[in-house]
Amino acid sequence: MPELPEVEVTKLGIAPYIEGKTLTELIVHDGRFRWPVPSNLKKILIDQTCSAIHRRGKYLLFYFERGVMVLHLGMTGVLRIQKIQEEPKKYNRIEFHFGDTALRFHDPRKFGSVLWHPIEHGPIENFPLLKKLGVEPFENEFSGVNGTKLLYERSRGRTVSVKQYLLAGQVVVGVGNIYCSESLFEAKINPKTPAGKISKPRYERLAKAVQLILKKAIQAGGSSLKDFVHSDGEPGHFMVLTKVYDRAGLPCKECGTPIKQITQGQRSTYYCPQCQK
Repeated sequence: MPELPEVEVTKLGIAPYIEGKTLTELIVHDGRFRWPVPSNLKKILIDQTCSAIHRRGKYLLFYFERGVMVLHLGMTGVLRIQKIQEEPKKYNRIEFHFGDTALRFHDPRKFGSVLWHPIEHGPIENFPLLKKLGVEPFENEFSGVNGTKLLYERSRGRTVSVKQYLLAGQVVVGVGNIYCSESLFEAKINPKTPAGKISKPRYERLAKAVQLILKKAIQAGGSSLKDFVHSDGEPGHFMVLTKVYDRAGLPCKECGTPIKQITQGQRSTYYCPQCQK
């Protein structure tokens, strides 16, 4: 599933082609996503200008005069910038035309979503799917001592593993499965440790590690496992930089100990038993 770095890379790739442009056509080939595409979306958006594209967690927010379109890539979704005359590929579910530029939402499994938040419903923060999200990892709420304090205070009394605590996204967003394993390795914290048992100094290391790993992932263009590609069709390259993720049995890049793989919450976790005692 595309996580924060992949969604951020997507935003950076499509924004120059979309921001400030007027929607001239909207074609829904198949709107049967996780939630159906609003039946009146075309009527709402035609001749409206997209003033900005933001990201909140794993959601892309397209700002128009009448409200905000909220798009989630789901498990296999990709947004591609193409010329209108390019032949649409199989599994292109919806197209947004901005003059001679087409933004095409390609989603084989249809777990993505395209929803609408009208301006009369107030700030986008009121949107139900965004209300419970944690803070953004690069905003002030998670910078410096703020990130340490947030992770430490929210974890007191928690018996859930630190991996699950971080992965839940209710404290800080965007630390998906790959980046969770990598961040915990960077901070030298065992993923099985109960969140409430981790000291403030160790959470300080973890907060810094989260920002470092996510920045590296964005710079590398995200992670391509099976489906994710950039808006121009190119894959992400973070997987060649991982130190523990998907390296079960291989020697740790820092100490040589074989990397272990375990299952937590039905997700694979990778760690070094020597570096992350």
